[in-house]
Amino acid sequence: MSFTPRITQLRDGLRIPTVGLGTWQVTNKDSMKVIVKDAIKAGYRHIDTATVYTNEDAIGDALQEVFSDDSYGVKRSDIWVTSKLSPSHQGYESTIKAVHNSLAKLKLEYLDMYLIHWPGTTNLDPQDPQLKTNRMESWRALEELKEKKLLRAIGVSNYQISHLNEMKEYAKVLPYVNQCEFHPLLFSKQLVEHTQSLGIAFEAYSSLGEGNLVNGTYKFPVLDEIASKHGATVAQVLLCWGMQHGAIVLPKSSSELRLIQNFACQKFTLSESDMAAIDNISSTQTKRFCWDPTKIL
Repeated sequence: MSFTPRITQLRDGLRIPTVGLGTWQVTNKDSMKVIVKDAIKAGYRHIDTATVYTNEDAIGDALQEVFSDDSYGVKRSDIWVTSKLSPSHQGYESTIKAVHNSLAKLKLEYLDMYLIHWPGTTNLDPQDPQLKTNRMESWRALEELKEKKLLRAIGVSNYQISHLNEMKEYAKVLPYVNQCEFHPLLFSKQLVEHTQSLGIAFEAYSSLGEGNLVNGTYKFPVLDEIASKHGATVAQVLLCWGMQHGAIVLPKSSSELRLIQNFACQKFTLSESDMAAIDNISSTQTKRFCWDPTKIL
């Protein structure tokens, strides 16, 4: 490896690898185990999963095999593992139970981070006032589990500015991270800056637009030009763009080659003009590829 993997500093001295392995939509157990092992061989030390991904068991099995195999040279404390609360488990008691279930499936004694995956609750109207109460109770549970050292850090995902601001009313501990969809077609600069202004790190998912920004579905010549200039792939440029906006990024791939290439995005630095050109993509076209949390009260 001809570069030093980047680290993002969180509050309380916690250090999270800036490039993590995304695992959404990988549900085949054998495939998931191979991907985790290939990623760790490539240098990844950060794995992001969630209850709703239904792959915690496979990740847990892979990690146990890695930790017991000296050829990897990796121990538990070397790997940052994040999981997330299902929207169907919002609420105090449900959250406590969900965290213990995730720990059991992942076969871990603690999680490095656990996030509330979504500001809404399954089967509740997006404008139901109960949503805030559920978020508050789930957060209280996470704060307690952090106190018990089952969780090193706690955070949120898909929270908008209003959701973050309301937390100042009830949270003893503000989130360490807010994980949201972020790419040049959803350049939510105000959300990123507001998150960071609260001392909360911003984490990006779908940096490649669910693959649509690299598979030809959406073509932007400026991305090809910048990639060519740097001797990089378009995926590497997109990941680098996210990191230079201060984001932790979570690329996913089932290809060993692309896992290696994506991790090597850390070798590159984009110029101010490169960044401005990519920022400008959203001035003419915007697209959200995943869920829309702006509709949640």
